[in-house]
Amino acid sequence: MTRFLRPLFVLFGLMTLLTGLLYPAAVTGLAQLFFPRQANGSLVEREGQAVGSSLIGQSFDDPRYFWGRPSATGSYAYNASASGASNLSPAGPALATAVADRAAALQAADPGNTAPIPVDLVTASGSGLDPHISVTAARYQAGRVARLRGLAVEDVLALIAGHTQDRQLGFLGEPRVNVLELNLALDELG
Repeated sequence: MTRFLRPLFVLFGLMTLLTGLLYPAAVTGLAQLFFPRQANGSLVEREGQAVGSSLIGQSFDDPRYFWGRPSATGSYAYNASASGASNLSPAGPALATAVADRAAALQAADPGNTAPIPVDLVTASGSGLDPHISVTAARYQAGRVARLRGLAVEDVLALIAGHTQDRQLGFLGEPRVNVLELNLALDELG
C-alpha cells in the first residue's frame, strides 16, 4: 500500500511547491522587474501620497471637477470589491429612469449647455469601475468646469487635449481621458 501512496504524496508535494510557491514567486518577481508600476496598482501619487489608481475610477461630485462614468458597484460608487454591471435591461424602465435622472443632474449642473449629452456620462461601464471618459464627454463638461473655476474654456480644452490618451496599440478602442489625472492637472492649473 505504501508503494502506491508514497509517489502520490511526493507528487503532491512537488506540485504544491511548483504551482503554489515557485510559479507565483517567479511571476511576481518578473512583474516587479519589468512592470513595477502596474504590479503595484498603477497608483497616482501627489506630494508622496497615493491619491488613487489610474485603473479604477473615483467619485467626483463637486461640479468644479470633471465627472466620470456612473458606477454600478452597489452600496457606494467605484467599490472595487463589487465590480460588475448594473444588469439593467436596455428595454426596461429602470435603465431609462436612471439615464433620465443622470441627464437631469448634468443639465442642472450646467443649464446653459445645450450640447447632446454623451452616452458615457449617463451609462455605467461593464465593470462599474471605468476610470476613463470619452474626449466628447470631457469636452461636454469643459464649459461648466471653466466657469466654476474662473478659467478660460480654451485653457480647459487644452488641458483635456494634453491628457487625451490615444487608442491602445493605435487601433483598439477610442481616444479617452483619465478623469483622476485630468482633475489633478486641473487642480494644478488653478
